[in-house]
Amino acid sequence: MRKSSVAILALLALTTAGCGNNGSQSGNINGTWVANLSDSNGEVDDLVYSFSTTFTDTSNNGLSVTNFTFTAPGPCFSPCTSNQYSETGSFTLSGDSNGNVVGAFGMTITTIFPSANNVLTLNGVVSGGTITGTWTASGLAGCSGNGTFTINPSTAG
Repeated sequence: MRKSSVAILALLALTTAGCGNNGSQSGNINGTWVANLSDSNGEVDDLVYSFSTTFTDTSNNGLSVTNFTFTAPGPCFSPCTSNQYSETGSFTLSGDSNGNVVGAFGMTITTIFPSANNVLTLNGVVSGGTITGTWTASGLAGCSGNGTFTINPSTAG
């Protein structure tokens, strides 16, 4: 009985070792993330937007976006302060019995003006602890563009 209890506890420890609230864990988006959005050329020096934020997976494919901060606000958001835009997101997770976890990711950042808004839309996939995809920007004069993005878990402690 004692050997089987030890074996069960060891198996349980191995099973739960991958759990936690760090976004770098496969299948867990919860945590602080850093995003870099490049223009359609995809060059590192073509960085258009960058931001950090905290994602929390909610029920029904929802994604709570908090602590959002532009580190490079780009042409659509540079004249705005953080209380002049809002963020929403979605996250859907799927996988197979081999532990391969992937998910669909969506996020929209919108300026809050009484009339026309500037909108930054991200659509991508979560795989291997990284979110990648494409973005588009639209809105008032000077706010347009598209490209690719990469969002990684923050390494800041």
